[in-house]
Formats: sequence, C-alpha cells, structure tokens
Amino acid sequence: MNSIEHHALRIATHEATLEADLRLTGAARGIVLFAHGSGSSRFSPRNREVAEQLNAARLATLLVDLLTADEAAIDERTRQLRFDIGLLADRLVDLTDWLGADERTAGLNVGYFGASTGAGAALAAAARRPETVRAVVSRGGRPDLAGPALAQVRAPTLLIVGGNDGAVIDLNRQALAMLRSEKQLAIVPGATHLFAEAGALDTVSSLAREWLLRHLGEALGRTT
Repeated sequence: MNSIEHHALRIATHEATLEADLRLTGAARGIVLFAHGSGSSRFSPRNREVAEQLNAARLATLLVDLLTADEAAIDERTRQLRFDIGLLADRLVDLTDWLGADERTAGLNVGYFGASTGAGAALAAAARRPETVRAVVSRGGRPDLAGPALAQVRAPTLLIVGGNDGAVIDLNRQALAMLRSEKQLAIVPGATHLFAEAGALDTVSSLAREWLLRHLGEALGRTT
C-alpha cells in the first residue's frame, strides 16, 4: 500500500513566509510543486484532486499559497499580484531551493504543475533552475506570461488546454512556438477553462501523471 505522510508547513522565502501542504509518498518517484494562479490557493479543489492522483502514483506534492494572507486580500481587491509573474516566480525558485535543502525532499527530482497565471510563473522559474526542474505541466494556463523566459526553459513542458477555451488555446500555441525544450500541447475535447465537465479533470490528471512520471523518473538518492 502507498503510504502518504501529510505535513502542514510554513516555509520562509526571501520575502515572505508561505503556508504549504506537503504530502510525501512511500518510495516517491519525484515531487511536484504546484503553482496556483488567478486568486487561487493551496485549497483549490481542482489542484488538490490532481495532487491526489499524483500521490496515488507515488509522486510527492507540495501545494503552497504563493501569496500571504495580507497579499491575497490586496489581490482580491486589485487583481494585480496574481499577474506579478516576477514575484510569483521568485517565490517558486525559493521553494524549489527549499525542496533541495530539506532532508525529506532533497533526494527527489522536481516537477512543476502550474494553473492559470501560475503556469507563467512556473515556466519563468523553471528557466532559472534548469538543472533542478525536470518537467513542467500547465493546466488551462497562461504560459505566454513567462515572456522571453520561455526560450530559456529546458524542462520538458506539457500544455493542457480545454477544447472550448479558444482564447487560451491561441495563447498556448503562441507559447508552444517559443519553447525550445521537449514540448507538447494537449487539448481536452469539450472542456472549458476550469475543466468542470464530467471526466475532464480526470483526463488532465492522467496526462499530467504520465508526463511527470516519464520525466521525473526514479528519485535521486532515495532508497526508502
């Protein structure tokens, strides 16, 4: 049986202390850091559902609020911080470095799962940690927000978009053209931006699980 350890954490970054939910699996094959976006948090039901599917496949997960409570309150009014890709990417880089230093996760290969604006931040952060981040998955994301950093990404990148999310499909195609790493665009037929349709999120989870398992592989230095 795949045992799962749950740890509620407060992780200090250079600029803030962030609330986090770490789930470690027995004989983990890697760890996936979730980058939420557009006003979401570590309690996002969609991301938590995906995380549970990854845990079942022996991938550890770290879900983090990339904004503090005070910042989230400001963002709720202004809707500006969710588009501050530089800020969000800085925090993802700090969290990635934390994963490499913490004894519970130091031996695990790292992947990113980004949603909405968080996908842009994930790709910007991946460009800054090319030796550490082994794979990126975007769900209904805005990878275009990573801008010129897209050309610097070395991690294999999977972009998942709903078939009925026309504007976002176009933005993902533009981002795909800028990526120089292994890349793939997967369009889920009949799905809208939030993948709320029956079976749509299961398809996202399956695509993400396959991509991450393929590219994270067995954890480095992990023997348990």
